[in-house]
Amino acid sequence: MSKHRSMPETRHTKGHASETDLYLRDINSYTGSEKYYNVLGIYVTDGVKYIMDNGYSWFVTDAIAVIRAKLKNEGFLTVALKNQSDMATMEITDGNGHVFYRQEYKWSDAKRNLTLFYADNILMLSGEY
Repeated sequence: MSKHRSMPETRHTKGHASETDLYLRDINSYTGSEKYYNVLGIYVTDGVKYIMDNGYSWFVTDAIAVIRAKLKNEGFLTVALKNQSDMATMEITDGNGHVFYRQEYKWSDAKRNLTLFYADNILMLSGEY
């Protein structure tokens, strides 16, 4: 059985069609947030919305589900996506090496590693902290 890779998703924003950027080429332009978005009861920043809009919503919603179910009362968390070829691992830690949760994905189209921070009910890119 061969693996089938789909073509990049096309999305429409403000009247323009654009392809999903799994490499997240504009991620470093997010150093703060002008708006917060409520996703499953947790607020996300402009930068996290950017990664969600570009093919990583599965990662963000998985992280939010774990935080809401098990870790919402923690003061600070790091959420890391570690890309390994066609697989990936998500780890949620206290920022000092203590792993609260680890999820392995047997298949992923992720193209880069990501680190998010969670504090004060807000999930943000590390550059937005």
